[in-house]
Amino acid sequence: MVKETILQQAIKLLAKSRMFPTNLTPRTQVQTLIEQLHPLAPSTPFTRLGPLGDGGYLVPDDLEGITVCFSPGVGQIADFEQDCARRGMTVFMADASVEGPPYPHPAFRFSKRFIGAFTNGQYITLADWVSQSLPAQETGDLLLQMDIEGAEYEVILATPVELLHRFRIIVAEFHHLDQLWNKWFFLFASHAIEKLLQTHACVHIHPNNRRGAVTIGSITIPRTMEFTFLRRDRLKEHRFRSDFPHPLDADNTVGQALPLPECWYRSST
Repeated sequence: MVKETILQQAIKLLAKSRMFPTNLTPRTQVQTLIEQLHPLAPSTPFTRLGPLGDGGYLVPDDLEGITVCFSPGVGQIADFEQDCARRGMTVFMADASVEGPPYPHPAFRFSKRFIGAFTNGQYITLADWVSQSLPAQETGDLLLQMDIEGAEYEVILATPVELLHRFRIIVAEFHHLDQLWNKWFFLFASHAIEKLLQTHACVHIHPNNRRGAVTIGSITIPRTMEFTFLRRDRLKEHRFRSDFPHPLDADNTVGQALPLPECWYRSST
């Protein structure tokens, strides 16, 4: 009876999205992916870069030695990037839909291109962008903050693992997560996430309360969430976090709060 109810809920969701019930991702696969993303505790406390609200993110205060930030996707504010600059980083920004950052800063370097799966015209891969931006002898750790409206999956899949490993911290807003119930999207998105998890561990998740969430059975999936990943060699222990929301978390916008659903984290074991 419970299985039938879950299936009925899923069919209704898929019907609203104009998908067929045969495209439904098995619940066990969705649950396994979520469990792989259960946040671990970093060795350092969190700090917030950027404003309270949209555009601000929690990262481990493990920033010493990072001198370069790459930030594809340029919005109306650049406080995250400005906070990185205050910490001595040069900040590379890219977005073909705007003419430049919302305000100038001597540490900002802007490219009017989209970051994508290939380099052609207005598109450039993350690997080519980094290669063109930094001298060949630059081998230090980097920071990546990525909010590119759904292109994050193809960017991760197109990026060599060796380059991903150079990013000590990766902050990525993952979009369309409710579509994990669509098995074709699940294959695409889960491969990107699992590739990233080869080198990095998820240490924080914050739902974007502007987008809402979808619940099927015991699984609630916010449509858009901000994930913070820390390279695995920076973790000193394997301890799961359960302190959600974090005191430094803030809603992206006014309106109903959207706390992280309990299925997305677990207590220490």
